[in-house]
Amino acid sequence: MSDHQEVTYTLDFGVRGRRGLENQATRRPSEPAEGSIPRIARLLALAIRLEGLIREQTIPDYAAVARRGQVTRARMTQIIKLLDLAPDLQEQILFLPPLPRLNERNLRPIVSRIDWHEQRRLFQQLTSHLDRSRDSV
Repeated sequence: MSDHQEVTYTLDFGVRGRRGLENQATRRPSEPAEGSIPRIARLLALAIRLEGLIREQTIPDYAAVARRGQVTRARMTQIIKLLDLAPDLQEQILFLPPLPRLNERNLRPIVSRIDWHEQRRLFQQLTSHLDRSRDSV
């Protein structure tokens, strides 16, 4: 006697209307989708979370995080260095509206500064420059 079981799956391929395809086609790859969280904010949130896990001793060190995340130690250092930003700049990054071309690489010269006043000045210059270049496009 053989028991046969029937398994049914429902798949939704999400057929998009014409308007959805146009929006996707006209959006530049460097621009986040409307309503999405900018990558730099996600990276900073990740750095904050990882720092907490290490302080709680849930994860032994950043090398272990890099291994688990399958990234190099150098890349992990770049992400964690975002925590060297002044706290108010971190908050701004977490809650900024999407700003094209604001990324970790652009923040490296700012992160390397020890003086928070200098960081704030450089960040203001960077964001106003990116705002102007966005408006001119």
